[in-house]
Amino acid sequence: MLMMNEKIKAREVELTGLDGEDLGIMPRDEALALAKANKADLVCTSLFSSPPPCKLVSRGMAKQEAAKEKKGQKPASGPIKVKEFRLTVHIEEHDYDTKLSQMQRLLESGKAVQPIIRIQGKEGDAARKLLERLIHDLAGKGTKETGIQVSGKQATVKLLPV
Repeated sequence: MLMMNEKIKAREVELTGLDGEDLGIMPRDEALALAKANKADLVCTSLFSSPPPCKLVSRGMAKQEAAKEKKGQKPASGPIKVKEFRLTVHIEEHDYDTKLSQMQRLLESGKAVQPIIRIQGKEGDAARKLLERLIHDLAGKGTKETGIQVSGKQATVKLLPV
């Protein structure tokens, strides 16, 4: 957050001039008067020291610099989005190709995919084979984060983008 002019509450500030020259420690009101006389803003550069270091900046430039700095920061890279794909062991070839191309597109755009195959009865081995085929077909686009997990009613694997 940008603290400037009257928003600075400290009694004294350590002031730096328009050209970077050190003007020393002075009362806040005196620093504000100096800023107004030079048609400048008094900007606090750090709130963590006493007295707070402040500098004189040409009027309006402080907000522009803060906006530029904020724009330059990368957005916080949070967790990768994971898209789930539900399949069955008895998937037809055309449907498999469609799901495969959707997964490839998502992996290329930087998202993780998680195919989930529903299992009924003794389809565990068939589900594992289908997941292995998917991993093989997506080898250039994604790598598996987890091994193939087969549990009760489903088999799944998580693929991360390369």
